[in-house]
Amino acid sequence: MMSPQCPGLPGSNLQSTFGTGVAVPYPNECERLAPGIQALELTHCGGIAAVDQIRVLYRGALARHHKQTQTNEIGVTQFLSLLPEIWPWLILATAQVAAFAGRSALSLSLLALFGMISLIIGLMSLLATALVGIGLLGAFHLRRQSGWSAAIGHIALILWCLALGAHLLPGFNNLRILDQVTSGVDSSAFTMFLNVDKPTVLFAVLLVCPGMLNSHQRTRIASLILGIGFLPLLSALGFYFGAVRLELGLPSWWLIFAFSNLFLTCLAEEAFFRGYLQALLASKIGAAWGIAVASLLFGLAHIGGGPELVAFAALLGMGLGLAYFATGRLWVPVAMHFGFNFLHLALFTYPGPI
Repeated sequence: MMSPQCPGLPGSNLQSTFGTGVAVPYPNECERLAPGIQALELTHCGGIAAVDQIRVLYRGALARHHKQTQTNEIGVTQFLSLLPEIWPWLILATAQVAAFAGRSALSLSLLALFGMISLIIGLMSLLATALVGIGLLGAFHLRRQSGWSAAIGHIALILWCLALGAHLLPGFNNLRILDQVTSGVDSSAFTMFLNVDKPTVLFAVLLVCPGMLNSHQRTRIASLILGIGFLPLLSALGFYFGAVRLELGLPSWWLIFAFSNLFLTCLAEEAFFRGYLQALLASKIGAAWGIAVASLLFGLAHIGGGPELVAFAALLGMGLGLAYFATGRLWVPVAMHFGFNFLHLALFTYPGPI
């Protein structure tokens, strides 16, 4: 792709840089300034060319990917073959790991890098970038608010997070990485996107509630056992009501599924619904009601899958909420959520039977 023609390079007019009707104090002023101006223009055009080249290479990788969504490659081999398309999300995942390690400066720097790359290659528009920036800035200042300003700020943050999680905000181009694939002969077709919008929620709620990562409370063993008990109960209920059927084995795309589910779904959802929303509600209306309301909202967030999925998700939210209440450590519900989803893929029809 040709970059836009730049003033001061062959094929353009250097004089246009200075405009017309500008008083020049010396006849040779243009000649004296021209080398420096041309160097700046070369740098500018080089930057444009580099951006264009990155965009062309990435779009070429996407074109090759869309020619063959299904592949016979398995597991790690398939994941490696997808690197030309998914490499920006590796930066995002590294930012998330840094956040969990308490390296907030590194985490936000990597998030900014991911945002810049996403803007360059077209995963985010300028509007989407601005919406993310406004949300993160608001979350950063929310910790310093109190009274009515804090209440309004929390409501705004909750609506912003829900809109990102439901993919309602404009300007995000989530990458369709799996298109109408099946995990087995009895499973229904499944399409999966690598999200750009939803993972941003993790960073916003960590700016408001960094303590969700470093709780020193003693583990409430009974609550933890009860919370973990919800997982086999849900599997049994799903099997009994025909929502799933046994289908042992992993599809060829299991690793990209695991990557997306852990980093782009479970981390963001647990940070928001358990680490932020449940804790916020518990501080106002008590732990039991906080768990119940956050779990109900978690179920309603899955309304797109129908009323059955809402009920199952709400029950899963109860188990995850109890686990977070029992430990105060975010990684516990994250691990339970991811483990439940991965075992669903490995043991049952996913996302459901034909």
